[in-house]
Amino acid sequence: MPQADKRIRVMAADDHPLLREGIAAVIGEQEDMVMVAEAASGREAIEGFREHRPDILLMDLQMPDLDGVEAIAAIRNEFPKARIIVLTTYSGDVQALRAIKAGALGYLLKGTIRRELLDTHPQRARGD
Repeated sequence: MPQADKRIRVMAADDHPLLREGIAAVIGEQEDMVMVAEAASGREAIEGFREHRPDILLMDLQMPDLDGVEAIAAIRNEFPKARIIVLTTYSGDVQALRAIKAGALGYLLKGTIRRELLDTHPQRARGD
């Protein structure tokens, strides 16, 4: 019987392809993490979450179709245990605080994604 894949399954939702590619590159370097999906809009994030059920979703707030806060609320409504981390540019961002109220676990500054994602958030993805 094959060993179950215990890697942390990550999805990134951001309307900037370059940021998604950067996140995918960082995740791809990690033995304990795998990128399972990407989304370029809030609606794609909801659909992708339904399809892939990632352990952690990295969600931008400023996206076309449906903003990140609305997408977070929709995902958490359907999947109450979803682990969502907001991606933002500014510390103390009011929108990030709204996202936390909508069910996000916290936020990452886009400029520190590599360090923060690898040092802090795998434990949250596992529920530690």
